[in-house]
Amino acid sequence: MNIAQIEAAAARLDGHVRRTPLLSSPFLDEIAGRRVLVKPECLQHTGSFKFRGGWSALSALEPEVRARGVLAYSSGNHAQGVALAAARHGAPAVIVMPSDAPTLKIDNTRALGAEVVLYDRSTEDREEIGARLAAERGLTLIKPYDEPLVIAGQGTVGLEIAAQAAAEGVTEADVLVCCGGGGLTSGIALACEARAPGLRVRPVEPEGFDDVARSLVSGRIERNDRTAGGFCDAIITPAPGELTFPIMHRLCGPGLVVSDDEVRRAMAFAFLRLKLVAEPGGAVALAAALFHADEIAGDAVVVVISGGNADPGVFAAALGTLE
Repeated sequence: MNIAQIEAAAARLDGHVRRTPLLSSPFLDEIAGRRVLVKPECLQHTGSFKFRGGWSALSALEPEVRARGVLAYSSGNHAQGVALAAARHGAPAVIVMPSDAPTLKIDNTRALGAEVVLYDRSTEDREEIGARLAAERGLTLIKPYDEPLVIAGQGTVGLEIAAQAAAEGVTEADVLVCCGGGGLTSGIALACEARAPGLRVRPVEPEGFDDVARSLVSGRIERNDRTAGGFCDAIITPAPGELTFPIMHRLCGPGLVVSDDEVRRAMAFAFLRLKLVAEPGGAVALAAALFHADEIAGDAVVVVISGGNADPGVFAAALGTLE
């Protein structure tokens, strides 16, 4: 992976994705004890950064290959990103989703025109299901993070952060990124290495699912004991990707780990102070900025809110933490 691939993806995405802003609030600055700049990818098409990777991958396929259809496996955000990208390219899409994924994400994926195949993530292997369906139907598999075209698409977030942070006078800061398999984190890290070397990317994960943080310490890929049941469903993965981990190991600072209660409070503050809806997995980076300030260096911090597809009940409960 290199910056040329990310820039090529940016050219393909131009006019099709939203250039999300960099937001701030003096109230969040006060809590964090430093300037907080928030990149709200919850405002992206389909409510998360995943549309970038989906469009990057679909748009790079040969037309005859794309016409046969694509397949993806996802807990919801990659599903919706690929489904919309496929629909806009006139291509069929089959999405393998865990049966315990938020109902909103399953319903949205179907509404975008994709065929949804549900599985039990405690007893079934989504990669095995996906490989079988791809072989049976002649579909092209678009992996959620361990795919160069997807990583390149997610890296366009980093290109925007580099330019927007510089415009705000911020050239040295930690960039906190919600991290599952590492596609977004590694893509942003590659972009910052080339365009803003003073910005250090740091992955953020929920307690109990901190495989990336542990992997960065040990220098080898570590796995989670559990792959289901976490509050931050969007970023629960078994382990870092084979492609993404070497990039993160080379470029990223130490990982940060937050509690579910901190995530709920971060969701509430994002709504109260920035008028943003952040889903649990999309709010972990903000939680780290607000409640782990002593683990962050510098006068400013950049935070990516990676998604906003929260079930209404979960979101209402999060807002109740401020009462």
